[in-house]
Amino acid sequence: MTIWNKLDAKIGQVETVLVTILLTVMILMAFAQIVLRNLFATGIDWGDALVRYLVVWLAFVGAAIATREGKHITIDLLSRWLTGVGTFAVRALADFISAVICGLLTVAAARFIWFEAQMGSTAFLNLPVWVPELIMPIVFGLMTLRFTMAMIVEIGKMVHHGSNRAD
Repeated sequence: MTIWNKLDAKIGQVETVLVTILLTVMILMAFAQIVLRNLFATGIDWGDALVRYLVVWLAFVGAAIATREGKHITIDLLSRWLTGVGTFAVRALADFISAVICGLLTVAAARFIWFEAQMGSTAFLNLPVWVPELIMPIVFGLMTLRFTMAMIVEIGKMVHHGSNRAD
């Protein structure tokens, strides 16, 4: 197992724990808000903002997990008609395009965070708004890395398949 595979497995474990914690906190906070509003005509001031950010975090961590598991949205129309090296080439190209797009989104998200930090706004409990938004460049960066590694694997398969045919 390569260093990347070991690191990705550890990141995957963190993602799984994180999703469990985020979902649990989100459900409990939403439930508490409902109970407090309906039974006591009150609520937690920062509860709704927290739930909104938890939804964002869940979506981004879920996208990272989908990328890790190779279950992210793909268009594989060509792969139905291709075999062998052609299949690997199409997958490598798709991973390359996905890596480039996620790389661009990483840069855009980092710039967005920088601008948010300059604004000085707070999200809840005097937490700067850019802190909970850090999930965006982190996950886009991780997805860029995962798509890049998937592309390298597909290129390796292409080379290996080509060398086996030459023998």
